[in-house]
Amino acid sequence: MSHQDHLTVNSDLTVLNSVQKWFEKFWLRHHSSIARRDHQLYRLNLALAEGFTNAVRHAHSGLSRDTSIEIQVMMDDDRMEIRIWDWGQPFNPDNLEEPKPGTLREGGYGWFLLRRLTDQVSYDRQGQRNCLLIVKYTTKSG
Repeated sequence: MSHQDHLTVNSDLTVLNSVQKWFEKFWLRHHSSIARRDHQLYRLNLALAEGFTNAVRHAHSGLSRDTSIEIQVMMDDDRMEIRIWDWGQPFNPDNLEEPKPGTLREGGYGWFLLRRLTDQVSYDRQGQRNCLLIVKYTTKSG
């Protein structure tokens, strides 16, 4: 059975806690496997936080804090999808060079973190907005 919800917030880091609480309530309301719930919730909530903060800090850099960010969640029996919509300029994160293990640099780790936390991640231009799609298969381990 599929469950869906959406949330629209301003491009403001001070709403991150509210966004994460909204997501956690959705997850707990619709996830049936208590044994797997906490570990996957942690990973997805971290991925949501990374995607949201990237939208605020990077995609909406220079835009008004009143610029909206839309978040959509969908849960099926075997997968969770999170979509984060922003109004920034088009950007291809696949062009980022992956940091080498053991090296330090300022920024640039978020895309690689998202790829490790989830089973699928993409960032595509759709119309006048960008969509970060995060997918986690809930039947997989980890």
